[in-house]
Amino acid sequence: MRGDHGRATRLIVWRHGNTDWNRDSRVQGQTDIPLNDTGLAQARAAAAMLAGLLPDALVSSDLRRAAQTAAALAELTGLPVRPDERLRERYYGRWQGRTMGEIAKLFPAEHARWRAGDPSPGSEIESNEDLGKRVAEALHAAAEIVPGGTVVVAAHGGAVKQGLISLLGWPAELTPTVAVLDNCHWIEVRRDSRVNPGGWRLWSYNVGATTELEPPLPA
Repeated sequence: MRGDHGRATRLIVWRHGNTDWNRDSRVQGQTDIPLNDTGLAQARAAAAMLAGLLPDALVSSDLRRAAQTAAALAELTGLPVRPDERLRERYYGRWQGRTMGEIAKLFPAEHARWRAGDPSPGSEIESNEDLGKRVAEALHAAAEIVPGGTVVVAAHGGAVKQGLISLLGWPAELTPTVAVLDNCHWIEVRRDSRVNPGGWRLWSYNVGATTELEPPLPA
């Protein structure tokens, strides 16, 4: 591995490819849904681009849609995929498997609170605080695999968003202003103690296979 304690640690946090439930606007949460053909093609296209960043390690949520996405990069790089269940999507309780139209009819009060930005709207849904804490813990652990290296993390849209907010220490009030990543797009954050002691900086957001990337970090 090419890690170097004297340079920035780079995390690429990657949302999984498309699934049939994404296509149908059905809430997945922690239901274990696989990629569809579109999602597999997206994963291959994105992996070809991410391989050019010369990643040192690859971590994934243990849910199939993220693990299959990570597998596309593993095939190109030869890196093993390290599963971490802390990277799972938000648990959506009684909403999982339903469309938003169904949810609005069945759970009108909870749906209204969710639309208003309530971080814990009910229906057994995991709170934003708990989600952000567990995902940020997983991201910190991923960064420690290769300090000063590049680590790719495959996860989920809501998990990436809330984990990023927690990792960067942003106030909860900013949550509604942060968009969820598109399928098979990613963010980049860097930790460089020479610039921001102990902290992270957002470097790029919602990058995909049509976006030109910067070259790998210098060795």
